[in-house]
Amino acid sequence: MNQHTLEDIKQTIIIEAPIQKVWERVSNADGIASWFMPNDFEPKLGHEFHLQSPFGPSPCKVIEVDEPTKVSFTWDTEGWVLSFLLKDLGDKTEFTLIHAGWKHPDEIIGKANETSAVIRDRMEQGWTAIVQKLKQVVEG
Repeated sequence: MNQHTLEDIKQTIIIEAPIQKVWERVSNADGIASWFMPNDFEPKLGHEFHLQSPFGPSPCKVIEVDEPTKVSFTWDTEGWVLSFLLKDLGDKTEFTLIHAGWKHPDEIIGKANETSAVIRDRMEQGWTAIVQKLKQVVEG
């Protein structure tokens, strides 16, 4: 970690479902909307789309797709990158979410008008609930 930037948010859970079932929920618009936010995502390198966040539409761009183990995309205009990593555990899947690209703790994030440190803390808590929702949606 650079001393001038905040650490990535990283959350890992075990989902009681095969990797392909989890992949279906993290690699298309309807799947992602079922546990995260409405969007027009497509699993195509370079695809530009929007997440419909509470602060309005957030522009995103797909930067990596490696079926069925990884999807990464830029999120909004603050330099964030979201990655969904899947690891096949047979009849289970290890799912890791990484929210990278955090800036200096005191830097203001425009849309929210709060510091990066405050937003990161809120988002880390939010990701805990969102990742659990993915687990519920897939296992349900």
